[in-house]
Amino acid sequence: MLKKCLFPVAGYGTRFLPATKAMPKEMLPVVNKPLVQYGVEEALAAGLDEICFVTGRGKRAIHDHFDISYELEHQIAGTDKESYLVGIREIIQRGRFASTRQLEMKGLGHAILTGELLIGNQPFGVVLADDLCFNEGPGVMEQLVAIYRRTGNTVIAIQEVAEEDVSKFGIVAGEEVEPGLYRVTDMVEKPQPDQAPSNLAIIGRYVLSPFIFELLRHTPPGKNGEIQLTDALLALARTSKVLAYKFQGRRFDCGSVGGFVEATNHVYQNVYQRGGR
Repeated sequence: MLKKCLFPVAGYGTRFLPATKAMPKEMLPVVNKPLVQYGVEEALAAGLDEICFVTGRGKRAIHDHFDISYELEHQIAGTDKESYLVGIREIIQRGRFASTRQLEMKGLGHAILTGELLIGNQPFGVVLADDLCFNEGPGVMEQLVAIYRRTGNTVIAIQEVAEEDVSKFGIVAGEEVEPGLYRVTDMVEKPQPDQAPSNLAIIGRYVLSPFIFELLRHTPPGKNGEIQLTDALLALARTSKVLAYKFQGRRFDCGSVGGFVEATNHVYQNVYQRGGR
């Protein structure tokens, strides 16, 4: 059964200092909702209602956000401000939330391995909240879940990027088996442009087999001394089938200040002003 979604949210958010000195980066508001809420909404829309956070020190606000605030709700009960909480109430009612703590920052692969305690022996989604995605139709995670349920294979989201940007991403190469769907044959973490196997970049959406945990346990530290998920996925691709899907929609890099501002403007103009909450 595919019901769980893992959110690695233990990072320090140093590119947003000093705002993130005492507040989790994932709680920075994109207009009127924290960044992580958009990711949780996307997971729930894909049918993944068991939300698992891999957190770190100073992340309590994330837990509090997905919990009832009795004092606040009592104060605004019966006022027009009560309507602003409708969306988050629905999320709290629909989802089940659990967390564990990553004691050291050793890369995305290590964060996902830390989440094994919450996931167990079943397939699961992964959402990196820094990648804020919008689509008029099914969300990116819903698109990946549909492919997983049809094929039974690990699947990752990809998009084409400019040649000068390939060094910012994990890059895949593969054989196109359906329009926009590739069987992965190679995968490199943040290569230089002249060493990149393609311009197909991995973004922060995955549906993974639980076998990834065994691979991560035996993955040596890679770039920057971190355990890279990309290395484990490449090992999986050599023994099994890993699919990469050129997703439908638009992605904003909210891990950068410029991308965060761009996302905020997009939400304000296309969602908030139309009554979206």
